[in-house]
Amino acid sequence: SSIRDPNPVIFLEPKAIYRASVADVPTGDYMIPLGKADIVKAGSDVTVVGWGAQMNVLAHACERAEQDLGVSCELIDLRTILPWDSDAVVQSVKKTGRLVVSHEAPKTSGFAAEISAVVQEKCFLNLEAPIQRVCGYDTPFPLVFEKMYVPDSLKNFEAIRRVMDY
Repeated sequence: SSIRDPNPVIFLEPKAIYRASVADVPTGDYMIPLGKADIVKAGSDVTVVGWGAQMNVLAHACERAEQDLGVSCELIDLRTILPWDSDAVVQSVKKTGRLVVSHEAPKTSGFAAEISAVVQEKCFLNLEAPIQRVCGYDTPFPLVFEKMYVPDSLKNFEAIRRVMDY
C-alpha cells in the first residue's frame, strides 16, 4: 500500500514484532488500505486503541480484563496514524462509552492526545469515563530501562479497570 500510494509515505515498523507476530498472510497480491483501522476484537464495554508493537500488549490486557473483570473490550488497531481512521474509533466509543489509548511514545504531544481530542469533540455526551492514555514517560530513557518505560499489559489492564470503575 505504501509503495503504491501516489503520496509520500513514511513506513515505520518495530523490529520487536518481526518474530513475535504469527498470522496467516495471503499468498496473492494484496493491499491494506492506508487510513483504515482493523477491529481486531469486537466488544461492548470499552474501546482500546493502539498500533504497532502495542497491539500484542493490548491483546493481552484485553484478554485479562475479560477473564478477571468480565469486561468486553473492543480492540482497534489503527495500522496508520496519518491518515487515521477517526470514524472507526468514534463509532466504537459511541457504542462503549469508554476509551483507552496506548502507545510507546511520551504522553505529552503523543498521538494519543490527538485521538483523545477528536473523541472528546465528537463523543462528549457518550463518554461514561475520562479517556485514559497509557503512554511512555515524559523523559528520555536509556535502552536498558526500556521494559520500565514502555507501557506493558499490566499498565493497560489497570487503565481498563479505571474506566470501568469510574
